Amino acid sequence: MAIPDARDRRRRSPTHDELRTWRSFIETSERVKRVVADRLQQDSGLSTGDYAVLLALSEAPQRRLRSSFLATEVGWERSRLSHHLGRMERRGLVRREPVPSDSRGAEIVLTEEGARLFRAGSAPHLRAVRAVFAEALSAGQLAALEDAMGSLDAHLRREDIG
Repeated sequence: MAIPDARDRRRRSPTHDELRTWRSFIETSERVKRVVADRLQQDSGLSTGDYAVLLALSEAPQRRLRSSFLATEVGWERSRLSHHLGRMERRGLVRREPVPSDSRGAEIVLTEEGARLFRAGSAPHLRAVRAVFAEALSAGQLAALEDAMGSLDAHLRREDIG
């Protein structure tokens, strides 16, 4: 049996089984993300967006990143990041500092308060990830899911889809 070329794959609609699996993936992953996000907010007062920004900054050299690089790290549009950083700045979690070598550039810096809240929120967040996600799956299921996500990621990169 011939393997369909890329044009044939794009024209063919998903099968019933593919659609069922797709819907299960979307609905379940959204529910898992929502439950973990709710727990993060309840336990630490941080949104998932706050946590993503604080995580990226906590892992960055000198706890600072150019805003354009930070946008790439968290996977957001620059305008979304800018608005979110404004809210985080007002709460004292981050600050913007000019880049001496570039009059138009700015670096986002993790403040001591931001680092403190990130540390305080990390342990309960990781416990929620374990309770909501990891404990629901066997070691074999976790390995299969990791393999499937790796294949999906490779497909997206190879096809330049996303």
